[in-house]
Amino acid sequence: MFSFSKHKTFKGGVHPPEYKQPSKDKPFEIMTLPKRIIVPLSQHLGKPALSLVKKGSEVKTGSVIAEAQGVVSSPIHSPVTGKVTAVTTTVNTSGFPKESIIIEPSEIEEFDFLPTLNGETISAEEIIERVRLAGIVGQGGAAFPASVKLSPPKDKKIDYIILNGCECEPYLTRDYRYMLEQPEVVLAGLQLIMKATGVDKGIVGIEDNKPLAIESMKKAAKTFTNISVEAVETKYPQGAEKMLIKALTGREVPPGKLPLDSGIIVQNIGTAISIYLAVVKGEPSITAALTITGNGIKESKNLIVRVGTPIDEVLNYCGGVTNDAIKVVVGGPMMGVSQYDFSAPVMKATSGILVLTKQEVAEKPETPCLRCGKCVEACPVNLIPTKLARYSQLGKIEEAEALDIRVCMECGTCAYTCPANIPLVQWIRLGKKKVMEKAK
Repeated sequence: MFSFSKHKTFKGGVHPPEYKQPSKDKPFEIMTLPKRIIVPLSQHLGKPALSLVKKGSEVKTGSVIAEAQGVVSSPIHSPVTGKVTAVTTTVNTSGFPKESIIIEPSEIEEFDFLPTLNGETISAEEIIERVRLAGIVGQGGAAFPASVKLSPPKDKKIDYIILNGCECEPYLTRDYRYMLEQPEVVLAGLQLIMKATGVDKGIVGIEDNKPLAIESMKKAAKTFTNISVEAVETKYPQGAEKMLIKALTGREVPPGKLPLDSGIIVQNIGTAISIYLAVVKGEPSITAALTITGNGIKESKNLIVRVGTPIDEVLNYCGGVTNDAIKVVVGGPMMGVSQYDFSAPVMKATSGILVLTKQEVAEKPETPCLRCGKCVEACPVNLIPTKLARYSQLGKIEEAEALDIRVCMECGTCAYTCPANIPLVQWIRLGKKKVMEKAK
């Protein structure tokens, strides 16, 4: 084992209530197959995949139904055995309509997985190729194609692989359950990531509000001399790549740069699991592990569901919603997306579905900025959120760009801490969009 500085945190951040109690002690369940599957062709950062099937096509579980378009893209596999009933535009959890493949599952399931590989003898090139063929994307939220992340430029020397076990968003307990239930598989996935990148030091970072997960992972890591399990301070957004790198290694990732520019690659717990399954079991990315919780759901659960399962079927599996439920959010409460149509499907990187009541959704009236500076103090990337939001609101795009608006990672700490209830993130997001449109 090796260790780092005791200062395992970062400047800024907030401490929202955790709300993890309803689901943290619920082991994973495998959800029954839904009545229909909706598979969006855009489930990853980059170009949408190109459909290889049409209405009437017969597909097997694991069959490739859409191919990647370009380097930053990812293939799509059928989550079920059945018949394609349509290739059409449907509602999406992102809030924007996307082209999707609709499949009606059959009663008998047939599998078309990739050949299994030996995790001990496999080469780095074979791991990366398998990850690409399996359509694996990052589970941390951005859904970046994992094979691209495992292939840094030759001039970038990578010293550490960090596995992100923080799960700093309130409510969510998916990664926590993985670390309790499958710690050996998590570490086996980490080893494959290290082998793929030629890195001989791995770190698992876990917030210190998860003592059982820390204990579980440390116990599993005892046989590895090159993997360290480190506790970091419980603070949002501790799980953001740059914040976790700072907490664990003391290294700063400069504005506009990527973690690999500081010699580090960060992957999520769920990504490590997916990579292990793809290599050792030949299983492509056809399931999603997610937490369903909030006071508005009748029974909180951690589920393994087929990608493409409509949200409403997931909610019904958990007993349905309560009479006082008023909002459904996909993801966590800080960075998740509110849903307007519950036929939207679960996607590869979906981490949770929150059903919130009026008591949980504190809608307070907006007032003028108090100039208190709380948003500046909380911002983990040292921006001036109130000024960026104001410039965006006034259409002063050049001024916003000069204050590094593109550096904002939209974590929501500024809006959370604002006593004037100004929707800072929404305004900054709009400003970022305008800056990028101007750059194009």
